Amino acid sequence: MVKFSKGMWWPAPNTTISWAVEAAKAEAFEDRVRYLASTKRLLHRGDTLNTPTISLDCSSPVPDVLLLKTTHWKAQASTNIGPEFELFPDVDIKQLAINRQDGLKCTKTESTLNLSTNTLSATFDTTPGSFGLDIVSHSTNNPMNKFNAPNFLLTKLGWRSVGYVKQNTSLDHPNLNLVDPEKGDRWTTMQFQLSVGEKIYGLGERFGNFIKNGQTVDMWNEDGGTSSELTYKNVPFFISSRGYGIFVDCPGHVSFEIQSERTTRVNISVPFERLPVYIIHGPSPKEIIQRYTALTGRPALPPPWTFNLWLSTSFTTDYDEGTVNQFLQGMEERDISVGVFHFDCFWMKGFHWCDFEFDKDYFPDARGQLARLKERGYKVCVWINPYIAQESAIFDEGVESGFFIKRKDGSVWQWDFWQAGMAFVDFTNPKAWEWYQSKLSALIDLGVDCFKTDFGERIPTGDVVYFDGSNPAKMHNYYAFLYNKATFEVLEKRLGKNEAAVFARSATAGAQRFPVHWGGDPMSTFEAMAESLRGGLSLGLCGFGYWAHDIGGFEGKPDAALYKRWFAFGALSSHSRLHGSGSFRVPWLLDETGEADKVLQKFINFKLALMPYLYGVAIDTHRTGVPMMRALFTEFPEEAEAWNVDTQYMLGPNVMVVPIFNAEGTTEYYVPKGRWYGLLDGKVREGPGYVRETHDFFSLPVLLRPGTAVALGRYAREGERKLAQYDYTDVESFVVNAAEDVDVDVELPDVEKLGEAKGIVRIKGGNGGLEVRTTKGPLKEWRMKVVVPSGEVNEVGLGNGSAKLKF
Repeated sequence: MVKFSKGMWWPAPNTTISWAVEAAKAEAFEDRVRYLASTKRLLHRGDTLNTPTISLDCSSPVPDVLLLKTTHWKAQASTNIGPEFELFPDVDIKQLAINRQDGLKCTKTESTLNLSTNTLSATFDTTPGSFGLDIVSHSTNNPMNKFNAPNFLLTKLGWRSVGYVKQNTSLDHPNLNLVDPEKGDRWTTMQFQLSVGEKIYGLGERFGNFIKNGQTVDMWNEDGGTSSELTYKNVPFFISSRGYGIFVDCPGHVSFEIQSERTTRVNISVPFERLPVYIIHGPSPKEIIQRYTALTGRPALPPPWTFNLWLSTSFTTDYDEGTVNQFLQGMEERDISVGVFHFDCFWMKGFHWCDFEFDKDYFPDARGQLARLKERGYKVCVWINPYIAQESAIFDEGVESGFFIKRKDGSVWQWDFWQAGMAFVDFTNPKAWEWYQSKLSALIDLGVDCFKTDFGERIPTGDVVYFDGSNPAKMHNYYAFLYNKATFEVLEKRLGKNEAAVFARSATAGAQRFPVHWGGDPMSTFEAMAESLRGGLSLGLCGFGYWAHDIGGFEGKPDAALYKRWFAFGALSSHSRLHGSGSFRVPWLLDETGEADKVLQKFINFKLALMPYLYGVAIDTHRTGVPMMRALFTEFPEEAEAWNVDTQYMLGPNVMVVPIFNAEGTTEYYVPKGRWYGLLDGKVREGPGYVRETHDFFSLPVLLRPGTAVALGRYAREGERKLAQYDYTDVESFVVNAAEDVDVDVELPDVEKLGEAKGIVRIKGGNGGLEVRTTKGPLKEWRMKVVVPSGEVNEVGLGNGSAKLKF
């Protein structure tokens, strides 16, 4: 919690704030403007003495994005030492600057300093005695700009909004630091205005209130489970309902006070001398996310097989090869498709994590076992982390080679908090990076297909030295990025592009490039199920495109009702994994009636049938950064109620999913405008408005958006193994939720040539009916289910690739 004020007028105890007061200098250059702020009124020459200044540099590195840098002491080592986020990893920013066509101009008048483009402007007030910066949108398609005002204020910096803060500097007089000017704590702050009704979202995987207003949010990765304000994935980026986002370009501690200190502001503070922020114009949520992920990186495309069910051994359970075979055989006998088997921590011997060696007491023939699993069609995942216990066979090797984080006296930084005497791999050392990758590469040779990259949050900051001299306070969060990048990189190098996948827990900005991510450790309760969804939706708004959670919860043993409800939710997440702490998660051990077996079978089959649609969405997520699981307002920003919803979500642009958070099956949910069709129950709901329903364990609202269509694939023929990867043109049926003016192409992705459509079905409405025809691809005979505007459901067969239907 970082609060500097006591009410509107006074600083907090033992706190001194130097606020930007007026312009000491204002300069306009060809591609940027610079405002040098004095921290007191400059009434005569003597006022330039003993007066700190704060500079604000504003530029537009790419269209619809502003970069605003606030600096106090520009040469301070603690600010200039890395690490720094990897920005624009896939964009040639120099070429983009040359080719930009958005009318960038920088001008200065007697009272203003202005940077503007066709859609966005930043204007400083240079009037003596005044300080202010207005960020204005000139776009008329902002859903929040109800009256299409040509100059729509997004946010602003006003009176006492940019400052340099000193705390705990001197008990006698906080300004007298002549002997030790660095004494105490120092912060740079920018405090952006929030307009009436404006709402804030994002800031990583946060499990509390989905709307962040009223909260204090600190960027500091911690292993805190899912039931607190702590989180594993802190991302200093938020989206505003007013049509913009703000990304703080600082991998260290960033504090956000969101109407929690000043009730009309978002206060952003960093314990450094420089505070750089990117102000990202949308105006729509999708456009904001696309521009943010162009800045920090788009997610890689996971291979199709990752979308099948993952089955885990769970955490502290006692298992061996026989247990693994028993579980997989049990799933096969119940006709429940499993695509990936995951070996959690105890595939390695206790006290040895990580030595990257199968425990020979339990897995005497690991190479043979993995080969047998792969012969049966299973992919293999193993648990790892970046900590090397001192009992590990590779510990001495790492010490002697200097591959671990060190203390200032040159010794290795060790800890007992997790594994006895463990050390931390120093990923800033290129040789340590290669060494770590060599251990993973050997596992790939053994038959491992992917890694669960657990932990990465318990990174020390005191008495720490990195190989490249990185600032430990900045490395605490950033370490997760390097750890997952190193792991993902070796998988991609060995297995090929679009074949790499990790299952990651810790992250920061940019780590979305290395999917998949899962939500950490929830309790086995319905409340934890709901908080997991809030976390996933918040993370998705930060560009994390593919996300999963522990079905049934991690801590505790779920009862049968929770397990079945959670599985319906889990199967309709981008990725699906059965995992727990001290109990196995195969259905027959949790539900003696056998009903859970059938629920799992139904919902995983439904997901496999949806793969032609889901993988098309996954490709689009890879291209744009817009997540597969998305908050309702990303698709319906014009509907005010959509901004309040956090217990349902869109799975891609066309399918809405409403998980059920109780044993009884009751639910109340919001239906946006239009007529929505239930893919599971065949019923029609009319919006806008709230609907109350009751569902058994084999159902939940999965609704097809008005005027859209999905293909249901034939994921297995008789005698074949059920897979998530198959020929997506082998369509069982199409479901069309027709509107009078429906005009939609259903693209069936090609898993061999990513980015291309192997099949396309064009559906056009008009004259009281539909015309359907294939325009690409070897589509076989299939059925079409059409929901017509009256709500009636019609079926038509297509044998020759075309058909007509009258309403």
